[in-house]
This record gives sequence, structure tokens and C-alpha cells, in this order.
Amino acid sequence: MNGSLEGQVALITGGAGGLGSAAGAWLAAEGATVVLADLATESAQAAAEKLRAGGYAAEGVGVDVTDSAAVEQAVADVAARHGGLHILLTSHGFPRDGRLLDMTDEQWRAVLDVCLSGTFTTVRAAARPMVAAGYGRIITIASRAWHGNPGQANYSAAKAGVVGLTRSVAKELGRKGITANSIAPGLVETASLRGLDTFAAIEERAVKDNSIKRIGQPDDVAGAVTFLASPTSGFITGEVLHVSGGRFG
Repeated sequence: MNGSLEGQVALITGGAGGLGSAAGAWLAAEGATVVLADLATESAQAAAEKLRAGGYAAEGVGVDVTDSAAVEQAVADVAARHGGLHILLTSHGFPRDGRLLDMTDEQWRAVLDVCLSGTFTTVRAAARPMVAAGYGRIITIASRAWHGNPGQANYSAAKAGVVGLTRSVAKELGRKGITANSIAPGLVETASLRGLDTFAAIEERAVKDNSIKRIGQPDDVAGAVTFLASPTSGFITGEVLHVSGGRFG
């Protein structure tokens, strides 16, 4: 697919994170202009600068996905600066684990607000220029946890909601030339994960349960993103692509 995204503009929320920045590098290598958006503005700008140093077109911007007005403005600004928006990847989110009886309202709301409501506001905003152009690729990052995980009622509910949202968008916008698909990663090694004191135990458990006996890497997810962002995937919509090493439940 070398150069398959030439002339296209991609917006990635959570673009400063391990998955978002890896996907940005893959999309940029295919010719897309990549906008990395993140609550951590300086980190997004640093990630974009790294791409530019490699000869790619990229910029980093700050955005809070829980602020719908800010999201609408950010998307409008990106479309105005770059002449449109063709690809959206929602790669933002975080878990706040806790057993059901111990989970606080704050833990519940924080995860639902960012992972689910933030995905809704971003997809809604990005769909506007895509509908106007009659073309778009919407890719949401769900998680293997959408099947349900103990200790992650909030995260599992949010990611299941992301899948339902994405499938609804696929049904609504297919006639407008827009596809919408989810990627459900399993355990993926990022800097934040490796920094956990429990990383070794988490990795051992995941490898035991995976059919492919390793944990995922950001490039595993980025490759799937690149395919779903490409013109090649134009007859695929409403799907959930598990990038989980064969672990589903």
C-alpha cells in the first residue's frame, strides 16, 4: 500500500500515546498528512516533530475529547488548514480498574467520559467534513475488554459502547462513502504498560492465554489501522478487528 494515502489528512486522538503515535508514523509513511491530537499538547507536538524530522507531514495539537465544543473547533480547524479530513483514528482512553463492589462513581464516570463520550464527540465532529466530501474512514480503538473483564466494569462497558457506536455510525454513513470500523487490541506493550510494577506478571498471563505466544506491539495495531484507513478497505464497515494474538474472551 505504499503511498496509498497520498493527499489525505488523518486526525488521531490520543496521538501522543504509544498506539496513536505508531499509527501516525504508519499513516504518514503512506503519504497522509497526520495531525496528532492529545490532552498532552507538548507530547503531541514532540511526536509530530519526530515525524517531520523523518520527512513526513505532521503537526501536534492539544484537545480535550470530553469538551465537545473544543473537539468541534479542533476538527474544523484541521479541515480548514489542510483542505479536508479523510481519516479519523480515536486512540484516546485509559482504564481505572476496580472490582464492582469497590468501584467509585468517579472511576466509572472518568472512564466512560473519556473512552465512550469522548469517542462520540470526536466521531460526530469528524463526520461533518467527511459527509460534505462524500468520503471518510473512521477507525475507533476498542479493546478485547469489550467482551467483559473482571475488575474492569467501567472500561469494558465503555469499550463495548465504542463497538456499538461504531456499528451504528457504519449503518448511518455508509451511503455517504464513509466506513466505520473498530480495532480491539489485546495486551500491547507501550511505555506506560512497561513502566508498571506488575508488568512481568501481566505479560506472563497474557502470553499464556494468547494463541500467538507473545504480547502485541504498537506496530501490530498500526498495521491494522493502515489497512482500514486505505482505499483497499472500502467494502469493509461495521466490523471489529481483533488484534489480540488469538485471545478473544
